[in-house]
Amino acid sequence: MSFNYDLMEQNSDLDNSLRRRTSATTESPSNDAVIDRNLAGAPANSTAETSKGDDNKGAVKFTLRASSPAHRRIKESPLSSDAIFKQSHAGLLNLCIVVLVAVNSRLIIENLMKYGILISSGFWFSSRSLRDWPLLMCCLSLGILPPAAFVVEKLVRQKFISEKVAVSLHIAITTITLLYPAFVILRTDSAVQSGVSLMFVACVVWLKLVSYAHTNYDMRAIANSAEKDETLYMDYSDNVSFKSLVYFMAAPTLCYQTSYPRSASVRKSWVLRQLIKLIVFTGLMGFIIEQYINPIVQNSKHPLKVDFLYGMERILKLSVPTLYVWLCMFYCFFHLWLNILAEILRFGDREFYKDWWNAKSVDEYWRMWNMPVHKWMVRHVYFPCLRNGIPKGVAFLIVFFISAVFHELCIAVPFHLFKFWGFMGMMLQVPLVLLTKYLQDKYTNSMVGNMLFWCFFSIVGQPMCILLYYHDLMNRINAS
Repeated sequence: MSFNYDLMEQNSDLDNSLRRRTSATTESPSNDAVIDRNLAGAPANSTAETSKGDDNKGAVKFTLRASSPAHRRIKESPLSSDAIFKQSHAGLLNLCIVVLVAVNSRLIIENLMKYGILISSGFWFSSRSLRDWPLLMCCLSLGILPPAAFVVEKLVRQKFISEKVAVSLHIAITTITLLYPAFVILRTDSAVQSGVSLMFVACVVWLKLVSYAHTNYDMRAIANSAEKDETLYMDYSDNVSFKSLVYFMAAPTLCYQTSYPRSASVRKSWVLRQLIKLIVFTGLMGFIIEQYINPIVQNSKHPLKVDFLYGMERILKLSVPTLYVWLCMFYCFFHLWLNILAEILRFGDREFYKDWWNAKSVDEYWRMWNMPVHKWMVRHVYFPCLRNGIPKGVAFLIVFFISAVFHELCIAVPFHLFKFWGFMGMMLQVPLVLLTKYLQDKYTNSMVGNMLFWCFFSIVGQPMCILLYYHDLMNRINAS
């Protein structure tokens, strides 16, 4: 026992002296690094390093002896819960990518061998699209509404009309923005894609006009108030510029302001590269829809009229291609198209999304997924509700309600179906928000909320909505 104790003490003293010697020269390699290179049989990197290695020759020889301690401090396993987020997982990410490519390549080859190429030119253009000219004319006529809102602002600034009259006119203009396209779509036997595009454009114009009217109203209130906050006050004369309104209607934002941060120049080669990516990923979306989603949906039954196991099998089979299309859509629209538009217009603030894939709750996801809509909701709905004394919980429900209404409009009107699946899908996320927030508060460093979000939102929710709307659409077509 005495011999072991003396030996350990000598080892400790020598180890301490080795640390002091290696720390005295900042450029000298660490003891562990020297040992690793000796074990690997690697030569020294330079003459200076070789000479410094010779200084530690005796210490290294002793450290490599059988009697030297192999365990010197407390360490965690790299995949333990306390150390997992302190490690780099680039290798595992590369493995996942390789496995994903291999598995999907096999599925693509198997699908092509079994069914052949199912995508047709009619997916991009068909003779039926020529009958959708009323929707195109409706979309072009929406360009009359922003100048009408500008005229209202001019009149109220010059005191020709009162504030109440201006608010009433803005309400009428924004109401026409939604009702007119919906009426045209419902009265026309148009393609679903054309109807969705028109309703999407109408909703964007509506959000922009509401922001334009609300911002002008608020700036007039600040200009006329006795206590002007210099940090918020802007010259109202600049606000009624028609040029600023035109730029706002084209810019990739839904929140109006008199000026925006601008980039120095337009990178033409960068725009060309992004356009090529946009074409490639749009084609990939079309391939997945035609080759995988359409056959699965057409060969399935109504999910609410079959047994549970069959319905879950259809949903899970549809979940993977649906997830791919959803991710491609996000990349094409939020990353490629909005950045292309921002580059052409030299729009500086390009935070169109945040790292929503790391969201630990559904609430956090909606705050990071679509930043233009999130900023609009916060600026024109949530904070005005709080300023008027509405509790935070009720304001949160109002925001979700408005979002659910617009999701339903963009789906139900083009499909000519008012089953409210999209509306209920949004509102049913409110309990999921409470559940994931509870899990996030209880398990601070856990990713349980993130996994629940992926399961309910992507694996179950989206495929379920696709099946519901498809079979309701087929029932409506067969009945007519």
